[in-house]
Amino acid sequence: MEILQHISLKEYNSFGISAKADYFLEINNEEALREALQLRDHPEKFIISGGSNMLIVNDIKALVLHINIKGIEIVEEDEDHVILKVMAGENWHQMVLWTLERGYGGLENLSLIPGSAGTAPIQNIGAYGVELKDSFESCTAMEIANQELKQFSKEACRFGYRDSFFKNEGKGKYIITSLCLKLTKRNHKLNTTYGAIEAELQKKGITHPTINEVSQAVISIRKSKLPDPKELGNSGSFFKNPVLDKSEFDRFHQRYADAPYYKVSEDTYKVPAGWLIEQCGFKGKRYGDAGVHKRQALVLVNYGSASGKEIMDLADKIQKSVLDKFNIRILPEVNIIK
Repeated sequence: MEILQHISLKEYNSFGISAKADYFLEINNEEALREALQLRDHPEKFIISGGSNMLIVNDIKALVLHINIKGIEIVEEDEDHVILKVMAGENWHQMVLWTLERGYGGLENLSLIPGSAGTAPIQNIGAYGVELKDSFESCTAMEIANQELKQFSKEACRFGYRDSFFKNEGKGKYIITSLCLKLTKRNHKLNTTYGAIEAELQKKGITHPTINEVSQAVISIRKSKLPDPKELGNSGSFFKNPVLDKSEFDRFHQRYADAPYYKVSEDTYKVPAGWLIEQCGFKGKRYGDAGVHKRQALVLVNYGSASGKEIMDLADKIQKSVLDKFNIRILPEVNIIK
């Protein structure tokens, strides 16, 4: 067990923030994680995995545990379905491609989402009408207090819109080490009605798409809208799309009849946060090395040397502007580490 000191976390977070960790330890298996959590010389621990859904504002005065546990295995299958066990350190997109190569359906709409598999259940990742919970069976997590492994069913995870048990009651109490996903082997249920997927397929002359073709459509759309974190530091969508109840939506819609929206239920409506931000004039704006992406106002970017505080200050400015103009509070989707 080699504990490193004064390590830059620039390569471990997709924003490319040059924060430093006092101590750093790579975790490659569950036993190593158990031993690390028992280290009394380092009572303060901080967990990082893919680093794709976080904004680090300050240096981390703790032992950073980088969860890098790898492995994918089939634990159960029949003619119609397969259940995969995916370890937490697997790159999410590479894992999706692995499933598609084998003809497994269910994750194609979640292609090109940055980050690691172990962080996916924390915010119930989703894109283009599909969420993790749609294929989720269970996950295994280590309780930090006693280092015991515990299995969580889909119900126990309490998934919501970019939300779960692990962001609420379980926050800071568990470290996910693996998850199980149930995917289709045939009779795949495709979801192509959300966003621009159908238009992208039509552009390619595809009328009866395969799961691979849906995935390629999603990848094309995401690449056209979202910057590659390897080229321009970002964490994807920085804000959640606000969900309004009927009375809130009616007031909003009366004033802004041309605004896009999605009906979630009879009583709730989702308004795109990107549209709200764009209407406030932030799209493409740059403040030093912190900015709002020119093609997608929902994405905050680091043009090179922005600090976490500069990104956070920009986010605060955007939230205040949206609240003042629309009386709608938009909340961060990323975890802000202060």
